Amino acid sequence: MLRRHKGRNAQGAGTGEDQNAQGQAEQQGAKQVQKLAPVDQGPPPTDDKAAQQEIKPEKIVPVTEEQGKRIELTPEQVVRERRRPEGADVVKQFGDRVILQFNNQTIVESNEAPRITRGAKDVYYEDLPRGRTRETVLRDNGIRIVTIRNRNGDVIQRSRIMPDGQEYILTYVDERYYQDVDDWRDPGEDLPPLRLDISRRDYILDSEDVEDPDEYYTFLEQPPVERVQRLYSVDEVKRSARIRDIARRIDLDTLNFDFGSATISDEEVQKLEGVATAMDKLLKKNPAETFLIEGHTDAVGTPDANLALSDRRAEAVAEALTNAFGIPAENLTTQGYGEEYLKVDTSGPNRENRRVAIRRITSLVAPVASNEQ
Repeated sequence: MLRRHKGRNAQGAGTGEDQNAQGQAEQQGAKQVQKLAPVDQGPPPTDDKAAQQEIKPEKIVPVTEEQGKRIELTPEQVVRERRRPEGADVVKQFGDRVILQFNNQTIVESNEAPRITRGAKDVYYEDLPRGRTRETVLRDNGIRIVTIRNRNGDVIQRSRIMPDGQEYILTYVDERYYQDVDDWRDPGEDLPPLRLDISRRDYILDSEDVEDPDEYYTFLEQPPVERVQRLYSVDEVKRSARIRDIARRIDLDTLNFDFGSATISDEEVQKLEGVATAMDKLLKKNPAETFLIEGHTDAVGTPDANLALSDRRAEAVAEALTNAFGIPAENLTTQGYGEEYLKVDTSGPNRENRRVAIRRITSLVAPVASNEQ
């Protein structure tokens, strides 16, 4: 996750509110919109395949194809030994959250292993060429979750392998685009400003406006609002507001967090039932769907502490979706954005700013045609 060094009440399409969908989509602000002319891509894609039509076919290498060398590691050691980009400075640590700064960006890192590996029959690691690591999580039902990380620990490939050997690709990125993380740059800088010719309601769904739970499914199944130029790593999507904004967003503004808290009560968990049902229905059609859960805070407190708090809120929602509704942990990825994108522009405590948002990012991070049943 990244937080750019702007004013404490900075607005952005990733989570902020503007007067129209066009304004919400412009992450760089009105000044950039005036400098760069949007490219007319035509109407939004009609489905995920159409959204990926710009992506040139490439051979998808099975996640287990390369020969690895077994190494003795625990999930905790993988996090501790994670190499960071040159010039990255650890600003502060809040429990298991680490705040980093590099390339004039502030990032919160957390460990997803407790979610992914919980209840596993076995977890083991292998060294792969070019400094990569492969993690295999074996579950009691025979399903394997296999993840390849690059030398900096970023996920570049993840698959669910069924007991019969069928592989569902959850994440796949061509390493040509992502092998030099030491010089990470925002891939959204390669794109023109996002141009939207749809209503705000078709781009951002506020849960407080949902009258029929089926609206969550109807909204989430919609494709991105523009064609995807290439597949991105999950980490690139998390770090780039411009890339995230290609995917539509649900604001769970009916889910309330107490001030300074990431705890979800049983009563609040039940408010996730509608969106969880929609996720489950989508996963029955495509078991490789990936959902990004974004956490946010109000502007009270320090920006670094708010980054850590927002990340815990996103994780709490992911845990609830898995534990209460059976959404597989590997289909959920989380990231906190602190106070960067306020829904209500105020420096005071505000419940609407203490929220979580959800995007279906499948077509940004995986070749959808490879997962057809």
